[in-house]
Amino acid sequence: MAQRKSRTDRRLDLIEAARRAIIRHGVDGVQLSHVAEEAGLTSGAVLYHYPDLAELLVEAQHAGMERFYEQRLRQIATVTDPVEKLVMTIRSGLPTGPLDPDVRLLNELGGAAGRNRMYGVLLTSLYDRQVSMYQSILDTGAALGVFTLTADALTISRNLVALEDAYGYRITARHPVIGPAEAVELILSYARSATGNDLAH
Repeated sequence: MAQRKSRTDRRLDLIEAARRAIIRHGVDGVQLSHVAEEAGLTSGAVLYHYPDLAELLVEAQHAGMERFYEQRLRQIATVTDPVEKLVMTIRSGLPTGPLDPDVRLLNELGGAAGRNRMYGVLLTSLYDRQVSMYQSILDTGAALGVFTLTADALTISRNLVALEDAYGYRITARHPVIGPAEAVELILSYARSATGNDLAH
């Protein structure tokens, strides 16, 4: 007999269903029935776990963002070399390809941020945390004499995150000559100039 899912597992399933619904219908167009369809449940069953659809949509978007901050922090926490940390962080900040669901979700969120204050707050928070992540790596590398920064660490960090965003969008828009590998090299080119390090990897 199949084991009944816990309330926590069911909520996680609904978050994933909401993410798929947002990608399929857009953050402004997604409705309760869309989430229910993706989850294979009735609308009432969705409401049982999430009485407020807006709360579920925000949780779905936050889950998509975790990859670009929390997961990256955990990944680089195991590394001590600032060069390796910087290269690893750049590589992990881009889509895996045009259909990358996490990045498509962020693109949807970005499109709606001007109309929805909560989405704008979520994106601003993610951006600021990513900047601080890069800044910590750059400051450490500069203190160790590994990097010779051409500008303050905050400025370089903001530019690195902006490049991630810009090239990420190009990848999801299926630019014919900019895929993940090409985008990594383009961002590394800037990072080499900004740090005075060849970032051999």
